[in-house]
Amino acid sequence: MADPDTTIDPAEAAHFGKLAADWWNPKGSSAMLHRLNPVRLAYLREVIDAHWDADERGFTPLAGKTALDVGCGAGLLAEPLARLGAQVTGVDAAGENIGAARAHAAASGLDIDYHEGGIAAVAGRTFDLVTSMEVIEHVANPAAFVRGLAAALGEDGILVLSTPNRTPLSRLGLITIGEGTGAIPKGTHDWNRFLTPEELTDLIEAEGLEVSDLRGLGYSSGRGFVLSSDLRLDYLMTARRRG
Repeated sequence: MADPDTTIDPAEAAHFGKLAADWWNPKGSSAMLHRLNPVRLAYLREVIDAHWDADERGFTPLAGKTALDVGCGAGLLAEPLARLGAQVTGVDAAGENIGAARAHAAASGLDIDYHEGGIAAVAGRTFDLVTSMEVIEHVANPAAFVRGLAAALGEDGILVLSTPNRTPLSRLGLITIGEGTGAIPKGTHDWNRFLTPEELTDLIEAEGLEVSDLRGLGYSSGRGFVLSSDLRLDYLMTARRRG
């Protein structure tokens, strides 16, 4: 079995590490992630409520549950997961991001367990919820990465990923326009490393998981990022153990 930490691409880690100090600035280099986050959280809340039959009106549907965010950056998703009641662990390959994440969590009064490195940093542990948002397109070995995510998933848990699709629209929207206009830091994406939903599904099923939900992440000029049936730009995928 490949060491999951061999999935780390040092150049990618260095690229995102340089953005650490600005990660929590909603108008800075990570502004696109700030605009994405409400839609990602809405999707997560939906699949969490459905999987655990939670009260959709409750404020802490993850109370008593553990969550792991892989490729957590400076904690943009980890912190809301903690506020939803989870005991959260975050891992990221860039030490600068982990430093920023720890400082922001402390200032926010949140107890989040952050680790520098790949998923091997939590080897032997399992979690009720495993998330990895806009990360798999940056790893060196997607199959080994998914293997590591699956190993960290508890028996009744759910795995949620998001990633750009490899289509002409994603090339236009994320690279030509996004990086070309500076809305996304230049060099963030390599279109050839994007995975189609079919390719990601194959990787997930190879690890004994099944896809339980697939949703598009689209963009509307009037509303910004929205959940959609259109998978061409970006998509969110939820998986669980078979049976």
